[in-house]
Amino acid sequence: MNQSPVAPSAGAVPVIAIDGPTASGKGTIAHRVADALGWTVLDSGALYRLTALVALNRGISPDDAPALAEAARTLDVRFEGESILLEGQEVTEVIRQEQVGNLASRIAAYPALREALLDRQRAFRQAPGLVADGRDMGTVVFPDAELKIFLVADVEARAQRRCKQLIDKGNPANIDDLLFKVLEDLRARDARDSQRAAAPLVAAADAQELDSSHLTIEQTVQAVLDHWHARAGQAER
Repeated sequence: MNQSPVAPSAGAVPVIAIDGPTASGKGTIAHRVADALGWTVLDSGALYRLTALVALNRGISPDDAPALAEAARTLDVRFEGESILLEGQEVTEVIRQEQVGNLASRIAAYPALREALLDRQRAFRQAPGLVADGRDMGTVVFPDAELKIFLVADVEARAQRRCKQLIDKGNPANIDDLLFKVLEDLRARDARDSQRAAAPLVAAADAQELDSSHLTIEQTVQAVLDHWHARAGQAER
């Protein structure tokens, strides 16, 4: 780890940054922490998935970095609660499809695309506070976040969770075959995310690592809140 902690600027809206690999549960945790605190939430991965969906819909080549960056820059998207609308159409579930997620992981390596989404992500920082989840929230997007969580879970636990999500959504499959495919996909995405040159998946130097492999959602949320309250208590002293 080569990042140095960055102190928040005076009067800055507080941010809790939650980073971690695919299927670590960071999206669910971020929403529940935000609900508990009464803060807004940023699902940064949704922006990359939306760009991937636009690319699929328009036939943009995954290798055309300039066109993908332009698609990201001009996304016509609205976030309404937990619903996501792209060009007026509900796409909340569509962007969670494996095809979209895999393409999002691939194109997220392009520096121009990441730069195109940077200001849009930072615009979510609004009072009274923001919980942001992604892969570079604490290292690139909000390096001055008051609390940085690096949420991890072993790949087998993450694969089991993803399989359950897919089955719950009505995806019929042989569980053993599905688990094997999900494991392969997760390992490939972990490798792409951690090895890319632009904003690789890595814990910030001042991040708190939290392993949720054997924790319930409620226990993980409470652990994040405990870290936040401890940090807030120190700041008041």
